[in-house]
Amino acid sequence: MNLNKALSAVFAIIIATTLVIAYAHAVPHMASAVIITYISTMVFLTICLSISAWLFRKFRSSLDVSDMAGIWENINNEMIMWTDDFSSVYMNRKMRNLLNIETTDFDHKLEVMRAFGISGTENDDIQKIIDSASHEAYFTDANNSTAIIAWSTSLVKRKKHVSLYLSVGFNLTELKKVKRDLAGNNELFNYSMKLAEIGIIMSGDMNNFIVSSETVRMLGLSTGCINLKQFRSLVHPNDRLQFDSALKFSTDSTGNEIQSIELRIKSSDGFYHWYSYRYKPINSSGNTIPMFGSALIDNTKEHEKDLIIERLAYIDEVTEIANRNKLMDIGQETYEQCQLLKCSYWIMVLDIDRFHIINDSCGYKNGNYILKNFAGIMYKFITPSGLASRMSGDNFALIIRDYGDDDLPLRTAKAIQEEFAKLAKGDFSSVNLSCSVGYAKMPEDGSSFIEVLEHAEFALKSGGGNHSTVCGYEARMHDSIIGRNELEKELALAIDNNELQLFYQPKIDLSTGKVMGVEALIRWIKSDGTVVRPDAFVPVAESSHLIGRISEFVLNEGCRQNKLWQKMGYPEIVMSINFTSTDFYQKDLKEKVFEALAKTGLDSKWLEVELTETLALSDIDYAVAQMNKLRELGVKLAMDDFGTGYSSLSYLQILPITLLKLDRSFIIDIEHDNIAYEIVSSVIRIAKSKKIETIAEGIENPNQEDILRKAGCDFGQGYLYGKPMPAQQLEKFFDKNIKEHNQNKFSNGGI
Repeated sequence: MNLNKALSAVFAIIIATTLVIAYAHAVPHMASAVIITYISTMVFLTICLSISAWLFRKFRSSLDVSDMAGIWENINNEMIMWTDDFSSVYMNRKMRNLLNIETTDFDHKLEVMRAFGISGTENDDIQKIIDSASHEAYFTDANNSTAIIAWSTSLVKRKKHVSLYLSVGFNLTELKKVKRDLAGNNELFNYSMKLAEIGIIMSGDMNNFIVSSETVRMLGLSTGCINLKQFRSLVHPNDRLQFDSALKFSTDSTGNEIQSIELRIKSSDGFYHWYSYRYKPINSSGNTIPMFGSALIDNTKEHEKDLIIERLAYIDEVTEIANRNKLMDIGQETYEQCQLLKCSYWIMVLDIDRFHIINDSCGYKNGNYILKNFAGIMYKFITPSGLASRMSGDNFALIIRDYGDDDLPLRTAKAIQEEFAKLAKGDFSSVNLSCSVGYAKMPEDGSSFIEVLEHAEFALKSGGGNHSTVCGYEARMHDSIIGRNELEKELALAIDNNELQLFYQPKIDLSTGKVMGVEALIRWIKSDGTVVRPDAFVPVAESSHLIGRISEFVLNEGCRQNKLWQKMGYPEIVMSINFTSTDFYQKDLKEKVFEALAKTGLDSKWLEVELTETLALSDIDYAVAQMNKLRELGVKLAMDDFGTGYSSLSYLQILPITLLKLDRSFIIDIEHDNIAYEIVSSVIRIAKSKKIETIAEGIENPNQEDILRKAGCDFGQGYLYGKPMPAQQLEKFFDKNIKEHNQNKFSNGGI
């Protein structure tokens, strides 16, 4: 019997607990109140049962309700103590008020039935309440309103002919009303969100989100709850930095303005959709806690329409990657996010070395092919939230995330260079494909994205910009670049104002002592008489593309001056001019030289083009093709600085040169260094066997001249004969040389 009582009590508690949990789940906003009330009720019930048992044991002969009234009267729950024969019924004040019972003289059975929501007086219904241990009753209260009580009935004591029961009520009237209101409001809200196609997301701790049913539908979620890690995984990798910034802003911000960003989020169909993600922090006030609210609006269709316009405005037509406009927009956004999230990015600026050669030698179609493939190589190295962009021509930019590895941009640049070099096959097998890179760190290396980008370009220029260099930005570069920029502006004005002038250094035939030619050397003479040496401004001219104008001046002025000397009656000599790689690898080089010769009337055999060994051999096949075109015109070709570059005598068989210039570094020590002498002697012998003439640079004393003459060197050049000088001064040198030559002839028995 005791076991049955215990089981009944346990069962009653389970049923009551289940009922409360069900209500709490149905009304989540009231869950805390429901659970607290239930726990309080159970505590009260336990106390009541203990007291009832004690009273029943003490007064076994009869049940004195009046003795219990003082204890139970003020309990804040509806309570009924009743016997199953209704001979004794006690209702506390809260229950009597609810039923509008003002006296103790009332129909016990009728009012108990009413409280339990039972119409009539059937004993079977009473037994169901006893057996179920939990019963939800609906009845009319004192205000003619429907009251809802969840009754939990427990057996207190069973005697031979009568049993005592305690029924404790849990008033659900307000909760039911709230639930109905919430259900109606929630249904209206969800319907409104469906019509508007807006998904709502709410969070109190930024780690767990409650989402609306429309958000569940949009994103294909299984529940109305999702944690931060799961939600972030749905965001496209390239948009996660923006998402992180939004969360960071909402955590730190105290403002009330709604923010908006565009995100790609994986949706229910398994594809990324574009969403307008609007968000704002909700500050705490009164009884509320601070929260984060956001809304999702799927604007994929509108975004697809905008892509056409965006493609025109932000996508490079040739490479199909972002253009400079897109770079500026995304770059500044990324810069601001770096400041907000305390992270860093690397900005790399890349230039394809001597790209004009590719266009000239392979055609623009193939040039575009190279540009597109270079962009594809760059794209492989984009990190999440990064960007690859073509800024202009052969100039590109790459934004990559910094993960604390200072060598990342260097390794990335080298990897790009290696992959790019592999494209040199097929139609491009004769082209040397390389690129140069400058890089800077964002936000450390500038106060804005534009400034960081400029600093990366500074680094590119400081590294040379055309010889596969990789150079990182340093603060000291700034002053240097500013100085170069100022010099560039001055140089452009100098060209317009005719401040450039040719100086000429004589070349002597070692066997006769006669002037056989001159080398034209550019000088910049400012209006105040200051002379700027070429090594100070030619590199600036090369990086700014002013070199083309300078080289055109040297070519035309050199031809004009040589022809003028011939007309003045001076002996016919060879005019040597120097070409940079920018000039030499132009597709129309032959046409430009022919035009200069034709315009000045100079015979091509009196013009010589000097090329450095490094320039000629950097792209050997194309260099040979260019040389052959010049030889077809009858122009002589000289290799300058031989022995300081690739130093391979085998190239003498390949290059169609007519003159080999021995570098002054060998000549300086030729008097005292047997190795230097042997090298010079060997080169002279090999050149003679190939019918190539030789000239030694840097001759400064007669002893050096004598050694070279005996070694078989054809010509000499150096301070022993004269420094570079303007045309009028050189004419005096001509007169002196002619006079000395005639005197020598006379003294040797000549006329």
